[in-house]
Amino acid sequence: MASFVDRVVLHVSGGTGGHGCVSVKREKFKPLGGPDGGNGGDGGNVILRVSSQTTTLLDYHHAPHRHATNGGNGMGDWRGGKTGETLVLPVPDGTVVKTKDGELLADLVGEGTEFVAAAGGQGGLGNSSLSSQKRKAPGFALLGIPGDERDIVLELKSIADIALVGFPSAGKSSLIAAMSAARPKIADYPFTTLVPNLGVVQAGDTRFTIADVPGLIEGASEGKGLGHYFLRHVERCAALVHVLDCAALEADRDPLADLTVIEQELEKYTVDMSFAGPDGDVVPLNERPRLIALNKVDVPDGKDMAGFVRPELEARGYRVFEVSASSHEGLRQLGFAMAEIVEAARVAVKATPPTVAPPVLRPRGVNAASFRIRNEEKDALPLFRILGEKPERWVKQTDFTNDEAVGYLADRLAKLGVEEQLFKAGAKPGETVVIGEGDGVVFDWEPTMMGGAELLAGPRGSDLRLAEYDRPTREQKREEYQERKDAKAAARADLEADRKAGIWTESVNNRKKPVPAAVPVDAEDQDRRD
Repeated sequence: MASFVDRVVLHVSGGTGGHGCVSVKREKFKPLGGPDGGNGGDGGNVILRVSSQTTTLLDYHHAPHRHATNGGNGMGDWRGGKTGETLVLPVPDGTVVKTKDGELLADLVGEGTEFVAAAGGQGGLGNSSLSSQKRKAPGFALLGIPGDERDIVLELKSIADIALVGFPSAGKSSLIAAMSAARPKIADYPFTTLVPNLGVVQAGDTRFTIADVPGLIEGASEGKGLGHYFLRHVERCAALVHVLDCAALEADRDPLADLTVIEQELEKYTVDMSFAGPDGDVVPLNERPRLIALNKVDVPDGKDMAGFVRPELEARGYRVFEVSASSHEGLRQLGFAMAEIVEAARVAVKATPPTVAPPVLRPRGVNAASFRIRNEEKDALPLFRILGEKPERWVKQTDFTNDEAVGYLADRLAKLGVEEQLFKAGAKPGETVVIGEGDGVVFDWEPTMMGGAELLAGPRGSDLRLAEYDRPTREQKREEYQERKDAKAAARADLEADRKAGIWTESVNNRKKPVPAAVPVDAEDQDRRD
């Protein structure tokens, strides 16, 4: 049995971009022909598209996770990776896209209307695209970026001009079946209609759509019954038709009491602000044009009841029609009255130009930073967090297993001005720096050397600035210096103890340089010198 689903939570994610390729062209007699690594392909997008062949969101209720195709990796000989295929998700006409917090993202009305729910990730550049006059043969490539990933809420709000509202078993489905080609389920028990039904009515030259909302009962605004759950389907309607049962079997019910209850429930219902008119205002349901249809007048008791309540309803300002879904009595007059209201609403929409806020262009300043640094604290130690579209994207593109790629990232950050701003923010060498929100990429900050990695000699894929050696901090240098002083003081104390024990004849602290002994001179040598 097919089910009707008009609200789902959809988890969408774009395809991940392909990685760039690291390759060097080699030919006979030409062992180093230059880099020829191709770029990775972009990931596919996830697109919502209105389709007339789709009438429910049931498919997404059973399979709420949708992921687009990833991009292909680049290859040698300048061959780029393939672009990921776009995933198109058909949705019914009138689907509203929101965030889980209720923020409106898109209102999909009209065949073929599209909305990009999740964009695919960018493909990484190959080493051929990264080469330059200074870095002729890069030994690294950029990685592909993951696509967008988020949760969205799809709500189906039917496209109808007139909405039929009323108590259960008032005859709304019977009226739609009598006035249009729609064939909803009809039975002699309440809450027969479990889903909204749509029907197309032709009245003269005007064609319009009417919607049957499952029966409203007292307390519907608090979640009782089914009517409040489906009232979203009448938010687009230009007018309402109250279908009142004039042959109700319950002794405590009558058309006037039913109308009062329904009006109270409509007044409590809050219309979504996303359905504002051309003037930017939202008209509540109980303030829209309304007609009264006194149904089941083919029954003798129904005819008497209609004649009894009609003067009271007309005194309240309603246009009243006595109709019968079984005998089709009064349906022609009711149809033309509906068409009159629909035509007036359509003319008003065409005559009133939509209010469009003028676009505000805010060009980025010449010296405006494309990132910001936020001072934080973690475990009682200072932490500096770098936030910005470029730094966070560059980190995702970096292969941290390749020293040359890490050096290239350091050069990009330095060129962007990250190091200068870290100095201004009070960062010291060896302190923790995080790029991105959450855990991000954590590293101990060390200012880079002047000059880029392309100026350093070394094999491809390496960076001499990242060689494996321990660079002592100032605190470590102080500790080493103090240890050397303590070792020298201990050695002097040991020598002094040996002197006092009789091993040495003088203090090591006051030792003087010994004078060399006189050398005896032979008499003949002395005569020769004289």
